[in-house]
Amino acid sequence: MKWTPHFKNIEKLITQDNPFAFTIVSLLISCMIYLNNVHVKSPIVGTVTSLVFFSINTIFLEHAFFEKEDVFFRLIFGILLLIMLLGFVGWLVMIIYNLDAPKFSLVLFIISTLSYMLNKRMKHKNATE
Repeated sequence: MKWTPHFKNIEKLITQDNPFAFTIVSLLISCMIYLNNVHVKSPIVGTVTSLVFFSINTIFLEHAFFEKEDVFFRLIFGILLLIMLLGFVGWLVMIIYNLDAPKFSLVLFIISTLSYMLNKRMKHKNATE
């Protein structure tokens, strides 16, 4: 595949160079999604911010759990794992509270932080093996 080297460069940039900076970007994107849901209500802003959110957190999760697999496998299962986490945390917030725009942003913050922490934990675990 032609895009494999480009994807590996993006993956390395996000997961290894300065992953905390991309966690901050992901959290800021969560704020932008919230502001778009409450005030702006633009489908273009929502689509772009959602794609950036999904991209960063998918790469965190796929690098944490599927680091030694093929690129396509990592990407697909990273996306599926992110969707599962969003569904599970959203379900928990909906059970505890009524899920609205501010609490939806809370779900995005939790997922961003959890993705970063899992990536960091698994990176240290893989380094010691």
